[in-house]
Order: sequence, then C-alpha cells, then structure tokens
Amino acid sequence: MSVRTLPLLFLNLGGEMLYILDQRLRAQNVPGDKARKDEWTEADRGRVLNDIVSTMFNRKFMEELFKPQELYSKKALRTVYDRLAHASIIRLNQASMDKLYDLMTVAFKYQVLMCPRPKDVLLVTFNHLDAIKGLIRDSPAILNQVDETFQQLTEVYGGLSAGEFQLIRQTLLIFFQDLHIRVSIFLKDRVQNSNGRFVLPVSGPVPWGTEVPGLIRMFNSKGEEVKTVEFKHGGNYVAAPKEGSFELYGDRVLKLGTNMYSVNRPVETHMSGASKNLASQTQESIAPNPLAKEELNFLARLLGGMETKKPSDPEAGFRLNLFATEEEEEQAALTRPEELSYEVINIQATQDQQRSEELARIMGEFEITDAPRQSASKGDDLLAMMDEL
Repeated sequence: MSVRTLPLLFLNLGGEMLYILDQRLRAQNVPGDKARKDEWTEADRGRVLNDIVSTMFNRKFMEELFKPQELYSKKALRTVYDRLAHASIIRLNQASMDKLYDLMTVAFKYQVLMCPRPKDVLLVTFNHLDAIKGLIRDSPAILNQVDETFQQLTEVYGGLSAGEFQLIRQTLLIFFQDLHIRVSIFLKDRVQNSNGRFVLPVSGPVPWGTEVPGLIRMFNSKGEEVKTVEFKHGGNYVAAPKEGSFELYGDRVLKLGTNMYSVNRPVETHMSGASKNLASQTQESIAPNPLAKEELNFLARLLGGMETKKPSDPEAGFRLNLFATEEEEEQAALTRPEELSYEVINIQATQDQQRSEELARIMGEFEITDAPRQSASKGDDLLAMMDEL
C-alpha cells in the first residue's frame, strides 16, 4: 500500500463532487430577479462553489493531507465529503448525499481503471484542478490556493518512479474494489455493463512511450535484432500523439478527469446485485460511528468553520436535490440497501461573517507539531489531528 495515495484520492473525488454540485445548481438556477427566497440563483451557485473550494484547498488542511500516510477508512473519508459538501449554504438529505458520493467514487474508479499508464493518474488530477479553477475563475485568492496545491503535487509526485505510481494505482483500485454501482452516463456511453463492471477498450491510443502491438522482436546474446514476427492483436490501436503536460498550464492530452457533466443530462445510479450482496461484508468500513459525533464536530469546523447541529428552522439554508423530482429522491431513500446508507447529520449553515470569523479563529490556533501521534485506527488520522488544536 502506498502512503502517497491519499492526496490524489481526496482531490480527484473532490473534483467530481464539484462537477456534480455545479451541474445540479445550474439545472435548478432561477434568474435573480425572479427567484423566491428558497430558489437558487447564479450568485448562489458561485457562492457555494467558492465556499467549498476555499475550504477544500485550505493551506493547513493540505499540509496535513500531503503527509505520508495510509488511506483513511471508507467511513472516515465519506465523513470528510459529507462535511465538505455542507461547507456552504446548501443542505443535502441522506438520499441525495448517498447519490452524490456514489457518483464521485464510480467516476474516479473509472478514471483510474482507464489510465493508460499509472503515472497518468497525476494527469487526471491536473484535469480536475484545471476544471476547478474554471469554476472559481473570478476569485483570485481561491485560485491561488489551487495553484499552491498544484505546486505541492508537482513537488511530491514529480520525481516518483513508474513503480511507485503503479503502487499508488494499485492502492486506489483496492480501495474501490467491489464497488459496482451503475451510472446512467456510463451505461449510455457503453463503457459500463449492466452488472456495474466497466468495459476495457481494445482500441485507441496506446500509452505514451510504447509501441502499437503486433510485432515481436527477437535478439541474440549480443543484443542485436535477428528476427521479427507479426501477430494479430484483435484491436484497433494507434500511437499516442504526444505526452500530456505536467506543467501548471498545458495540454493534458488525456481527457479522463474532465467534466463529463458539462452537457446537461440526467444521471441515475443503481446498485448492482453484486454490490447488494457485498453490503453486509463492508458495513463496518463504510458506516459512520455515531459515537464519533463530537470528533466530527471538530472536523466540520476545520472544513468550514461551521457547527454540526440540528437546525432549529427546517427552512434554514438552501436544500439541494440531486434527483429529478422529490418523488425520485424519496424512492431512492426507501430502496437503497440499509447497509450502504450513511447517517447524515444535518448541518446548520451560519452567516458568511460568522463562519469566516470562526474559521479564522480556529486556524489561528491551529499548529502542526512534530511530535509523533498514535491513532486508534489508520482511518482516523484526520479526526485525530483535531485533538492538537
């Protein structure tokens, strides 16, 4: 297991989350002069994205994230995104949050599987960062946060060997193992089968630095080529036109990690039979521990300067529905296997000034010490760091 996997997992899943929220906010947009108090406007969409991106790329949080460490448990990571999604004025109920996390994880699993080279997972990450910068292009301070993270990625991963990237890719695939959730976009594009498994292509460009299959070369003891034999490979491969850019600005060439929701179309998720059967086996690793609620309150403050509490006013904040209708959302909540549902704590959004002051106060007290820290489990590192406040 690679100890350099967590930043890539967090950033790519976060990028997918932003794509989905942006698409749903655009779909529910109402012109500002016609919007009711409980309806979304373009200004609300920009505010939500700015709040989440600013929280996601917080400098202190990134410093902790980039420390060599094993992956968090599915339970802990799911909790992080729950808090991150609520780092602004939006509220998601359990069914919508479940669907959001399903779409995030399936999309990134597909991207990892389809990477031509293990190193290309870094290009996938850069594609996500490029798209995120496009979502918050009018906020220079937040853009600078994203650029700083890009520099951290370059410093940490720029010198890794092919073998180290292969270990990272293997660690990611182990994390996503047995996740077979059907997504309508993938099904319509015929890159996913009805059982939730992805279709590996037998055509297209080969990895950069490799040759199109179909030729066997034989060499003698002196390293001289003495014979060649051609064979039929059954595919339709072509040479890669060029290598994607690993610079701050450049052509990534690889399209994996770009926004597949840029064309407005409904997205549905369905549990495959295999995933339902495996639910009981994975319950412990994905279901939040209700006894950790106090620790999660601290985590929520780190991720957005917010308090985790039951809203006194049910209409407070803006509710976002990831389904086409209220009826579909209710049906999804009823039909989802209990083992694969996550308990979501309602979050009361505070006013901008209050949230900023709270975050500034907490971050002012936040210090990272060099003293070794022991954690009850490898998945609780992010929660445990709050004890150092």
